[in-house]
Amino acid sequence: MSKNSLVKAIFLTVCFCTSNQAFTQTPSSNPNAAYQPPYFADADRAQKIQTLFPLIEKIYREYAVKNHFPGYAFGVMVDGKLVYSGGGGYTDIEKKIPATPNSMFRIASMSKSFTAMAILKLRDEGKLKLDDPVYFYIPEIKGQKLTKDAPELTVRNLLTHSAGFPEDNPWGDRQLAKTDADLIALIKKGISFSNDPGLSYEYSNMGFAMLGYIIKKVSGVPYSEYIAKNIWKPLEMGQAEWEYSKVPGNNLAHGYRWLNDAWREEALLHDGIYGAMGGMITSVESFSKYVALHQSAWPVRNDLESGPVKRSSIREMQQPWRFAALNPAYKYPSGRECAMASAYAYGLRWSKDCEGRETVGHTGGLPGFGSNWVILPEYGIGVILFANVTYAPTSLANIMVLDTVIRMAQLTPRQLPPSKILTQRRDELVKLMPDFTNAIHSDIFAVNFFSDYFPDTMKKEANAIFVKAGKINKINEVVPENQLRGYFIMEGEKANVWVSFTLTPENPALIQAYTIKLIEK
Repeated sequence: MSKNSLVKAIFLTVCFCTSNQAFTQTPSSNPNAAYQPPYFADADRAQKIQTLFPLIEKIYREYAVKNHFPGYAFGVMVDGKLVYSGGGGYTDIEKKIPATPNSMFRIASMSKSFTAMAILKLRDEGKLKLDDPVYFYIPEIKGQKLTKDAPELTVRNLLTHSAGFPEDNPWGDRQLAKTDADLIALIKKGISFSNDPGLSYEYSNMGFAMLGYIIKKVSGVPYSEYIAKNIWKPLEMGQAEWEYSKVPGNNLAHGYRWLNDAWREEALLHDGIYGAMGGMITSVESFSKYVALHQSAWPVRNDLESGPVKRSSIREMQQPWRFAALNPAYKYPSGRECAMASAYAYGLRWSKDCEGRETVGHTGGLPGFGSNWVILPEYGIGVILFANVTYAPTSLANIMVLDTVIRMAQLTPRQLPPSKILTQRRDELVKLMPDFTNAIHSDIFAVNFFSDYFPDTMKKEANAIFVKAGKINKINEVVPENQLRGYFIMEGEKANVWVSFTLTPENPALIQAYTIKLIEK
């Protein structure tokens, strides 16, 4: 039996698709109709995470003591559900009121993503555009620039901290109670720019106050009312307020500063226009419903919409729109070194490490408070931590918990099933290997293919690899990179054969690129 006949015989016995199961696609069909979303392959992942709850509680408790948190509350999210929560210490030291997942903390800059989501909702309704000049809504800023050749300041610049305003912590933290009129008066006097818009990332609380003003200008109601009605209410966030005086006394977390080995209470500020950047007050229990909304945006799929904002707009919020930093020597709390890139999204922070883990979330810090939430969209997990001490360093504790959970529960990201067209092209490609007889007439290759790849060369290369691999015992499924690109492995007696290919955007999609190589066992 020839090598070509041997491969064909093996293909017929081990291929996952039989001839009557083969995917047939005609040019008139929808090439995307058979899309399948990625899924979690480990059916026991939730149970594995559950076994770590005592350890998670211990990490938060010990971290809170070490960092002088008067009180704290935490939550663990899995697949859109608050699966574990707890707290410790006090929300009111004098009255000894325990901190719980129902205690309401001021979450500071974690408020920014609510403002950003409101802007995107108004955009989706056709009431504004992200690339509109800000002066459309705040005429008083028109003409204000650092340089004469600066571009117009846009709504998108405000969302991504690329407006050219100076970093304004902690000045902005003391502005919460300022009114709309105060903001406009500030703008009328002239803004001191640190850079031209669109050139660099620089964190601006004032920019988000302007977004709050734009929400009112476009919707006709204050940003606080718009967010409460259009985001909090649909999500049933019953424990959410902007004005601290509206929170029941036994539920309100008081803020403290650790000074001279003692806690000193910080004064709470009333709600104002700068609340759009950091004034929200909520509980872990209520905030978890917002985190669930962000988790529900993944994976991309064909389900009907069910949230107050489109899933695509939530995913848009989470994308890295403005590069912030690269830390090549970043270390996880465990001591593992792993380079980390970070960027700002829309009211959210984004990062990606050397292992490909992507995180989305935000920190918050005000006099009296510190908070953080993080999700890993492709892992389906997330954490929340609120504390009531000035600029509490909550993000490190959340990183510790997430890294511990991923490692100890051996979590992996969702797996994308191979599209039917990838599987079909794999089957057709295998039938031609290793001799590629009549490949030119097979109708599976794109118009460019035989100008870039030559049958005689392909035959020589493939035959040499198959000889070294020996008898082919198994042809594995395609491992997809996306719907139109992937690779598969043919397991040989002596070595394995690795084949990758990329398809065109045509209907039906054809093979435009191909690579084969030997993998020694």
